Amino acid sequence: MGSKQPARREFLKSGAALAGGLTLGAATPALGQSPAGSQSHDQHPAPAMIKEGHDQIAYGERSKHVTSVRIAHGGRPSPDSWGLTFHVAAPLQDSVGVITPSSLHYMGTTRGSFLPDIDPQEHQLMIHGLVDRPLTFTVADLKRLPSVTRLHFIECAGNRSSRRAKTVQDTHGMTSCAEWTGVLLSTLLRECGLKGSATWFVAEGSEEIKGASSMPIAKAMDDCIVAYGMNGEAVRPQQGFPVRLMVPGFEGIFHTKWLRRIKVVDRYYMNYNDYGHLDRDPKVAALDYQIGPKSVITFPSGSQQLPGKGFYEISGLAWSGGGAIKLVEVSTDGGKRWNKAEFKSTPQRMAHARFGYMWNWDGQPTEILSRCTDEIGQVQPSREQIAKYWNRPYDQTFSVPGLDNSIQPWRIASDGSVTNGFA
Repeated sequence: MGSKQPARREFLKSGAALAGGLTLGAATPALGQSPAGSQSHDQHPAPAMIKEGHDQIAYGERSKHVTSVRIAHGGRPSPDSWGLTFHVAAPLQDSVGVITPSSLHYMGTTRGSFLPDIDPQEHQLMIHGLVDRPLTFTVADLKRLPSVTRLHFIECAGNRSSRRAKTVQDTHGMTSCAEWTGVLLSTLLRECGLKGSATWFVAEGSEEIKGASSMPIAKAMDDCIVAYGMNGEAVRPQQGFPVRLMVPGFEGIFHTKWLRRIKVVDRYYMNYNDYGHLDRDPKVAALDYQIGPKSVITFPSGSQQLPGKGFYEISGLAWSGGGAIKLVEVSTDGGKRWNKAEFKSTPQRMAHARFGYMWNWDGQPTEILSRCTDEIGQVQPSREQIAKYWNRPYDQTFSVPGLDNSIQPWRIASDGSVTNGFA
């Protein structure tokens, strides 16, 4: 079923990548080659031209042949009682690289809240509480201060494997990774001056049902960003325009959008966003802040079709709230053997890392999986290992307490169809 990863030079020398791997019948020509007797380049029909219009000049459109779209995410009714789409999932099955386009970035909302329409000229961020100098910052003030640009993922607590899910967009589409630009929260807090009793802070957004979350002040002084930029442009309204809080590695609900107020306090405050996201059991509470480590194969994945046996590059994403991903392993035989995958770029802290593994499929039914290890030594567990940790019996109905970072299997049938390994 699985095959050992061949040396790149030997693999390319064999020609399998271009000739024999992706077809059921006769070999097709390599890239840039034409079979004997075929039309020359000059005889090919000219492509249709894209008309230059306002949509191409004012804000560039993607090709009409690219059809990746977000979908309403399952788990809770959508539209909800207020007629709103609650969560929107990114199309990971079509993703390349590590950056999620702003237009395809996943979205999570506070229930019952409509998208605020905020004039950046009027918006203000107030910082008060246990500080020496309460201050209010305009967006222009924030842009005058020293900035940082960093790659970070965000993930919703609802991102998890499910027997009902058919695609990787269903199981893992509630995570995305973008390049964020803004001011370190520590810079703003130093301007205000922290009192000695300051141990927590509460971040509040501008939505109708006030989204607010409590976080340790140590996190604020470490790597939190008050972001006004996303992927080289302004943060989009669905992502918190004009400013949002980035809390690298923490569960998505802590990344407060439409940020308007930060209160520095001396105790944990139970807020709207915190209710239901923390547990009295300290083992659960510890898991409810930091994400991962987590990985998932995006190709081949659920509902995709392999045309036949031969060469494929298995590709996927890995991430962790514990830091950078250090190792990704792929199994092509249901977890019996694990093989080291290759990183497609240098993994960044609290960011998606793209991995690949060269695989020659023999056409037999099998199951493929990935697991990752982060820089602090955490290893992504299987569902069986999680059940053992909680001292609970394991079966297909086992529900993971807290955040679910279990290994996701994809089952490949002899006809090349790919389905959820938990189904």
